[in-house]
Amino acid sequence: MSGKSRRSDGTGQSPDPDLPPGLYVTATPIGNASDITLRALTVLKGCDLIAAEDTRVTAKLLAIHGISRPLSAYNDHNAVRERPKLLARLQQGGRLALVSDAGTPLISDPGFKLVREAIAAGLAVHAVPGASAVLTGLALAGLPTDRFFFAGFLPARSGERRTALAELKGLRATLVFFESAQRLADSLADLADVFGVRSAAVGRELTKLHEEVRRGLLGELAAHYAKAGAPKGEVTLIVSPPHAAEADFSRIDAALDKALAFMPVRAAVDLVAEALEAPRRAVYERALARKSDDG
Repeated sequence: MSGKSRRSDGTGQSPDPDLPPGLYVTATPIGNASDITLRALTVLKGCDLIAAEDTRVTAKLLAIHGISRPLSAYNDHNAVRERPKLLARLQQGGRLALVSDAGTPLISDPGFKLVREAIAAGLAVHAVPGASAVLTGLALAGLPTDRFFFAGFLPARSGERRTALAELKGLRATLVFFESAQRLADSLADLADVFGVRSAAVGRELTKLHEEVRRGLLGELAAHYAKAGAPKGEVTLIVSPPHAAEADFSRIDAALDKALAFMPVRAAVDLVAEALEAPRRAVYERALARKSDDG
């Protein structure tokens, strides 16, 4: 047993003197409160201070796990003012946990500036990994994961959004976006116009009771949400890389003509999609169109 004493700081609980000093970039659940690591609980229980994006949100999580520690708000609105205070505390040997409202800090929040300045000052920075909406969305999308690019939130205005998408169009990687439910249908429509035929997945309420992942081509998803209206909850949007045969439908049509001459539609679609590394749904739609023209 350590000979170090544990002194209460007024919260009813005491920091852990055995927790090494430094900044702990700590992941918290993105929905399901059980998705927190044992190490994260140890850090949150033992640190001197928790710097939270929204102290009210973090207080609810701490209450679920019976943790009572001092909280300080650190977000886009007060980062410039609060960052020097947090760095000063670290320089005095403090143990600070940095958390966002959900998921891994530094993803679409100001945490990286605190980490950058802590590193520049020679202070210890520890990563406490865990839940991430980006990785959860990728795991559920059924799209390539060998290369991916997190693009954050798209611009709210269509013109600016389409300009941003044009810059990403040629990137041969799966793309991950965060999007507001209210803008989802419009963003999907712009994606379909700029990117053309691509597979995608819309994940909402990930890890929560009403989790839903809807998969399809961008145009299909845009039409669905335009009709159904804005979904409820947080949205993670995953878009496939450019399809290998995306711009060469003549090869697909030629291969389909040969295959459809001696096999059923579904078998022909499977054969052509695999041979040309083309999206099966797009090949299927072209096969149906060609059968219809023949009839």
